Amino acid sequence: MACSADVDAAPFDLAPDAPSAALCLHGLTGTPYEVRPLGEALAARGIRAFGPRLPGHGETPASLARRTHGEWLDAVREHVAWLRERHERVFGVGLSMGGALALVLAAEARVDAVAVVGVPLRLRQPVAALVPLLQRIAPFPRKRMGSDIRDAEARGRHPGYDVMPLAAVRELQRLQRHLRRVLRDVRAPALVAHGVHDRTARPADAEEIHAKIASVEKQLLFLENSAHVVPVDRDGPALARAVAGFLIRQL
Repeated sequence: MACSADVDAAPFDLAPDAPSAALCLHGLTGTPYEVRPLGEALAARGIRAFGPRLPGHGETPASLARRTHGEWLDAVREHVAWLRERHERVFGVGLSMGGALALVLAAEARVDAVAVVGVPLRLRQPVAALVPLLQRIAPFPRKRMGSDIRDAEARGRHPGYDVMPLAAVRELQRLQRHLRRVLRDVRAPALVAHGVHDRTARPADAEEIHAKIASVEKQLLFLENSAHVVPVDRDGPALARAVAGFLIRQL
């Protein structure tokens, strides 16, 4: 796990005594660092922000390759249940794969509102179709472009694996299929955000999510100066304000 000295990639638990809480979920091969700015904004507004590591993350690429999407789902369900025992209201907040997990929690009526950013409903072609073949040939290809962040300084300090375990990508695809099946069951208030310059997840996916969820209160937000990892990109502060403001209105 590459990580510069000034980056805190550890799990976080901010404002633990607040009456309401948000489960903040990072993306595939990521760390809690990439959603911590959202957590800090929520904590400053009086919402507990709990940001765990997802199973297989913060270890090694090989350990992540052994995990399944079912394990990720079980872990976030357990976290929500734990927060439910302690708080009046519980929200789901997630980036990329973490956003997909948060939407599944919303479809299962486990959270009172959800705020997600950069959720990929499908992998881009032709990569999606080639993953099974590539997994057999080169199961841990090196990431050539680095993290999908427009801001060069932020991209340089962003922690994460320098390879992509394709077994984990296959599990992401299984999670995506499950999410597409249950998307219409999401009825909780929802904020769906996406970076306009995202090369990882299509901005059109945000439009599809917003259109298909059954939420009466829903908001679609595009961030004009950011790529995939918006919380730590150029529009990070604007996104943090939007997420905090949206969830505060659900109290």
